[in-house]
Amino acid sequence: MDTAGRQVNPWLVAFAVMFATFMEVLDTTVVNVSLPHIASTMSATTEEATWALTSYLVANAIILPMTGWLASMLGRKRLLMWATTGFTVASFLCGAAPNLASLVIFRIIQGATGGALQPLSQAVLLESFKPEERGRAMGFWGLGIVVAPIFGPVLGGWLTENYSWRWVFYINLPVGIISVLMTRAYVFDPPYLKRESRGIDYWGMGMLVLGIGALQFVLDKGQQEDWFASPLIAWLAIVSAAALVALVIYELRIRNPIVDLRVFLNRSYATGVFLMTVLGFVLYGSLVLLPIMLQTLFGYSSMEAGKAMAPRGLGSLIMMPIVGALTAKIDARKLLAAGLLIGGVTMLWLGQLNLNAGYWNIFWPQVIQGAGLALLFVPLTTVSMATIAPERMGNATSLYNLMRNLGGGIGIALTGTYLQRHRQAVGATLGEHVSAYDPVAASILERITAGLIAAGSDAYTATQQAYVVLQGMVMRQAAMVSFVTLFRLLGLTFLVMLPLVALMQRPKGRGPTPAAH
Repeated sequence: MDTAGRQVNPWLVAFAVMFATFMEVLDTTVVNVSLPHIASTMSATTEEATWALTSYLVANAIILPMTGWLASMLGRKRLLMWATTGFTVASFLCGAAPNLASLVIFRIIQGATGGALQPLSQAVLLESFKPEERGRAMGFWGLGIVVAPIFGPVLGGWLTENYSWRWVFYINLPVGIISVLMTRAYVFDPPYLKRESRGIDYWGMGMLVLGIGALQFVLDKGQQEDWFASPLIAWLAIVSAAALVALVIYELRIRNPIVDLRVFLNRSYATGVFLMTVLGFVLYGSLVLLPIMLQTLFGYSSMEAGKAMAPRGLGSLIMMPIVGALTAKIDARKLLAAGLLIGGVTMLWLGQLNLNAGYWNIFWPQVIQGAGLALLFVPLTTVSMATIAPERMGNATSLYNLMRNLGGGIGIALTGTYLQRHRQAVGATLGEHVSAYDPVAASILERITAGLIAAGSDAYTATQQAYVVLQGMVMRQAAMVSFVTLFRLLGLTFLVMLPLVALMQRPKGRGPTPAAH
């Protein structure tokens, strides 16, 4: 590909931006399993240590929609290099942080600089490849977006157990340095992307920071604070809604908005963004549910639960390059429909699990689901961006990635809340049928009591302990019912999205190649 007389192999560009993207996405989940270790090292509670996650997510969400505007002001290559450098330096500072306060500050910097990496790398890749080759490019890029969050907890757990939680951040240093060097050598701004010295949309920037920042905080801390029972969460939700509504009205009225929402007038793009939001909702919601189920009901350790999640990443890893090649030969909308169908069916498959399930009952639906995610992610990105003008690509990818992240935040928040409340409701319902007058319950209680007496307890103590054991059995069943209900709901969410694929335009297989890197 060529800009300003430079001939660059687009795959070199792909590797340059992929390093940065994988590093940034990995950091959204790799720290999770290290929180107890961070808390103990810094004399803090685990709840206080969660600010290391919240601060990163809030800063990341605020910067994401601004990325297109920042690229037009500073130049895409310059912004990409600054963001990668800032993320790498912040990673080192996080690893060296002496206390929790400094770690939170460095995580804010890391989140703010990392927020620009996903949309920038996606825009660069889409412009670096010919239209008929973009499927392969998105297949390669999708490895980072889909696989990194799945493998993150496994890598984080291994590094923490074998070395120190600080290495969770230090591993970013060589990756970041390589990315900066490759970006400098192989990435160049296209001729149509000219740096502009237009006025700064201060009002839009203020409403964006307030609205997105408050929303991300509500999603991240809502369940912990019992949602609207907390005055802080209630007020932040009101502030976020007011700021975002005002932002939409204001940005549509001014000439040079910080976020160009007019891109949603493109039908394929608007539909694609909605589907990507749903994909984020289901993907991240299920990524949280499955490890919790494995640890609380099946006795897995955090490391074992992380390994049990790996098959989903394996399925995506195998299928991503294949799907990338298929998008040049098959209507991408058909692949997208197949991805939604496979994703929905495998979620319903997980919804058939019970307390007797073994490893392979969890392995196979995840492998197939990983393949389905590849069929979803690559064609969806290709179709959504196919009709976007090159000069608007940066803004479009910024909003696209923002909505995926917000969808993920909503998915995590809603599934966590539903799980807790539905488990309590089902437990109460099941408990109504467990009494001394029920023959089955009485028989089970008698057997448990006899077993405890045989183990050395006196009759009274054994009876009291038997009631506790029986209550635990009821709550385990209630929890299992709640998990499988959620998996089924997530599966149905995918399936009801199928008709929306028909609203998207078929991307042209060949056409004029936009100026690229």
